[in-house]
Amino acid sequence: MLAVMTRQPCEQAGFRVLSRTPAIITLVVLLASVVVLVTITLIQIHHPEVLPPGLKYGIVLDAGSSRTTVYVYQWPAEKENNTGVVSQTFKCRVKGSGISSYEKNPQDVPKAFEDCMVKVKEQVPTHLHRSTRIYLGATAGMRLLRLQNETAANEVLASIQSYFKSQPFDFRGAQIISGQEEGVYGWITANYIMGNFLEKNLWHTWVHPRGVETTGALDLGGASTQISFVAGEKAGLNDSDIVEVTLYGYGYTLYTHSFQCYGRNEAEKKFLAALLQGSPTEATVSNPCYPQNYSAAFTLGHVFGSLCTEKQRPESYSPNDIVTFTGTGDPWLCREKVASIFDFKACQDREACSFDGVYQPKVQGPFVAFAGFYYTASAFNLSGSFSLSAFNSSSWDFCQRTWSELPSLLPKFDEVYARSYCFSAHYIYHLLVNGYKFTEETWPQIRFEKEVGNSSISWSLGYMLSLTNQIPAGSPLVRLPIQPPAFVGILAFFTSTALLCLALLLYLCSQSRTKERSEHAFDHTVDSE
Repeated sequence: MLAVMTRQPCEQAGFRVLSRTPAIITLVVLLASVVVLVTITLIQIHHPEVLPPGLKYGIVLDAGSSRTTVYVYQWPAEKENNTGVVSQTFKCRVKGSGISSYEKNPQDVPKAFEDCMVKVKEQVPTHLHRSTRIYLGATAGMRLLRLQNETAANEVLASIQSYFKSQPFDFRGAQIISGQEEGVYGWITANYIMGNFLEKNLWHTWVHPRGVETTGALDLGGASTQISFVAGEKAGLNDSDIVEVTLYGYGYTLYTHSFQCYGRNEAEKKFLAALLQGSPTEATVSNPCYPQNYSAAFTLGHVFGSLCTEKQRPESYSPNDIVTFTGTGDPWLCREKVASIFDFKACQDREACSFDGVYQPKVQGPFVAFAGFYYTASAFNLSGSFSLSAFNSSSWDFCQRTWSELPSLLPKFDEVYARSYCFSAHYIYHLLVNGYKFTEETWPQIRFEKEVGNSSISWSLGYMLSLTNQIPAGSPLVRLPIQPPAFVGILAFFTSTALLCLALLLYLCSQSRTKERSEHAFDHTVDSE
């Protein structure tokens, strides 16, 4: 009877007091887990935004053979695997032609930069001017000038050095980059802005995308052209054409080759020189790639004064003599004649070869064609991906138009470019089809693009990305008290703990009630007796 009387208050309260130590401990852990869960959730709710860390800026001058472009980039001071997450914020085209054209008057180069540099100073916060690094990279135009006249090339660079040392930025030098570097940086740019290196997950943190293949890069400048893509195999390749690249903690093995003298402008000089073969002294020569009813006069020095036409140069000629090229608008003959500037026979029927005896693995996967490739295609109202037959029919139609028809066909008319679009189209055809071995089936894998989002496709962004590896990271500003991955882990741990404790308590209660029923039955039996 005494045992029954002792249990009655507990039964009236609707539960049995668990006096055993495991039950008490379990209850305490459960309450603590609930308190922790509520606390960290409230903290996260009151700080929903990640405050950005401080920004860093960088400036790159892309000094090409035909023009110079200034790019301003910025990235969070906090890096991802030692590489900055860089974005383009400003672009300015420098007036005039490329810096190599100042070989006779290098002191005039700085004047061309002034307008753009005034705008750049407005783009970068004043208090960050001194810590913002600025670089100038010169490409094929200066590579040719250095080979032809090293003294003149050095004087141009020295004039640039002197100018930028007077600017408020941290100038890190003007250098002539190699063709291989230009190709690699272009490949980095193309893949970076297409999201092949990084993407944001659900927690807005940068991660490496899974299952994403890289994109090959095709760059066409004024004096050189580059092809770069991930090499499927290295057997038979020249070591100079293989580059190992590491970005955001991942490594890539690239095939990249730069063809000096095969940029659009220099290739056209080679073409004009080929038309003059055997008759360099004639005053008038027909050009099947120029439009009908158009003619252009050049000095022989313009045609043969380049290192790219040195082998075609007559033994004796007067650089000041004038030759006039008259257009006939014949696309069939234009395509046939343009093929002569490539040496396809040097490959000796080797399949893994482009031209001029250069070994190349088979092209594979998607490609992006930019710079001169894009501008030529856009003249025919083509962009993105399209078939080889569409490219041929568009260029064929364009090449048969008269000179007077072109202003109404082109979105922006410029005589120098307009007269040469037909040549450029057939040159691109031979380069991509007979050179790089793109076919009717693989041609649509090429995308002809100028930019992606707000970023131009050029080697300069890839250059800036590589340089961020050398720029120290900054300290982040205020961030979430608990970052998303850690928050998920903590949430999962304490939720699991609470559920386990709850399950254990239910189990103990169940055991207690079973025991209670047994005791009650025993007491009832005793009372009956």
